[in-house]
Amino acid sequence: MPLDRPTLQQELHALYRAEHAAMGERGTLERLEQARKWDLSATVRDGGVLVFPHAGVLDCGHQIAAVVHACLDSGADRVVVVSVLHAFTDAMEQARIRVAAGEDPAQWPFWGIQGPGLSERAEWQGDHALMSFRHFWAAETAQRGIRGPEVIEAYPYLAGGHPENLPGIEHLARLAKDAVIVSTADAFHHGLGYGNTPEESFAPDDGGLDLARAAIEEGIDILGRGDYWGYNQHCVRAKSDARDAGQVFRFLRGPMHGRILDMTYTDAADLYHQPKPTWVAAALMEWQLDTGRRARSA
Repeated sequence: MPLDRPTLQQELHALYRAEHAAMGERGTLERLEQARKWDLSATVRDGGVLVFPHAGVLDCGHQIAAVVHACLDSGADRVVVVSVLHAFTDAMEQARIRVAAGEDPAQWPFWGIQGPGLSERAEWQGDHALMSFRHFWAAETAQRGIRGPEVIEAYPYLAGGHPENLPGIEHLARLAKDAVIVSTADAFHHGLGYGNTPEESFAPDDGGLDLARAAIEEGIDILGRGDYWGYNQHCVRAKSDARDAGQVFRFLRGPMHGRILDMTYTDAADLYHQPKPTWVAAALMEWQLDTGRRARSA
């Protein structure tokens, strides 16, 4: 049965609102406190990038909170969040498939970088990728009694191996100058609900998380080399939603090396109305500039 993308979008928003409500103020503050075990402010202050998941907040909220702390502790006046933009229409999904097959992304109206003040297109407004980031940002700035730095949300689509050609990339590079950059990724989706066969579907604790780590580390290696097209195709294989966001932040910052700091998962079987195992890995990733290199946007 074809995926009903508009219905899935509605169900995701409802699920996120329900999980935020279930977490409540107490759970939010507990995760913000738990996230203090990492101090990642120097990473973004020195031009690196932090990548947080946008899976179930009850599972990975502490990872998201760690990135919020890093941004606020960095002393930056501006934070650029390079977000995933999900394909919630059949046309967006077809564009993504055909660009991955080698077609020119410029023929699609979605090609470019969306976000507040960045584009006239509005698909980004219905995306869920930054709902939990905004939640923890609001909670922590309120807890600190501060307004916090300016936040720029950027949603690239159809980088297609050439992020340097994306409409709006030069403007985004100017915004990123003297800003810290963070991004989001659910870099490995797995199981029956995501199209894997029963024979190649593994529960997270039965070899699945080992597969996820290996796949994510492969993607880190490819992107770190600046192989944008290779990374685009890796994301297709790994069922990663970060093909465009990853290419953009790597282009903005230049040569980097990355690593996984923490990994968990969210079960997605009920969301997709599919049998288990159907789940998504949730990884907190740190990217640092290569020694002797300066950020492209600096």
